[in-house]
Amino acid sequence: MRLLWIPILLSLFGLVALCLRSGWRVGKRRLAKLGDTANEGLGAMDGAIFGLMGLLLAFTFTGAASRFDQRRELVVQETNAIGTAWLRLDLLQAAPREQARELFRRYLDQRLDVYKDVTDAQRVQAGLAMIAATQAEIWNLAIVQSREDKSQPLVQALLPALNDMFDIATSRVLASRQHPHPAILGMLLALVLVTAFLLGFSQARTERQSRMHLLGFAATTALALYIIIDLEYPRVGLIRVDSFDKALVELRASMN
Repeated sequence: MRLLWIPILLSLFGLVALCLRSGWRVGKRRLAKLGDTANEGLGAMDGAIFGLMGLLLAFTFTGAASRFDQRRELVVQETNAIGTAWLRLDLLQAAPREQARELFRRYLDQRLDVYKDVTDAQRVQAGLAMIAATQAEIWNLAIVQSREDKSQPLVQALLPALNDMFDIATSRVLASRQHPHPAILGMLLALVLVTAFLLGFSQARTERQSRMHLLGFAATTALALYIIIDLEYPRVGLIRVDSFDKALVELRASMN
């Protein structure tokens, strides 16, 4: 899936470059018909549209970067939560402790497996269902043991740790589904294309359109749009959170 960035980036670049060129040609025709007065009074309107595009681009980029950081932080929190709950299994008696540890190993294997390929929706849903079933087994085991052993350390230490572990797993699932509304991304793309068209239109007074500016603007805006998309889906593009999964892998290795 990492190769998807190439067609996406090229498509964005092509659209912006096409709008720049189209705007220049339309501007040339307008000047040929109306003369030097063709573009009078358009500067304020252009400035308002350029400003709106820049504002929306900045807010969308900031939001995507913030959500990306949140997803990385949740991986760290889950690693800490599972590690804490694992250590507190020592409060159980020998037989249920070994059973709980085996469930923990299976649970962590399932957590790592479900994020290996998030492009397969059916596989992800099946993985989440297995995780929920394992969570229920772990919780039921802890509840049974807490009823048999009513000591305060078991109830006060193990159950809250398990609850935190499950809550963070749910938070990760919800965070992976949190994205800006498609209308926002659509409006951003439309504003970028309109801005490119108007920029090309404003170059109509030149005999030949500057290729350097055309390519430079198309490349920078296409890259900015791609990075926003990439940050929103950090397991299918170039900017990824996979490196943070190594903490969970190392934790799983320590459970053997």
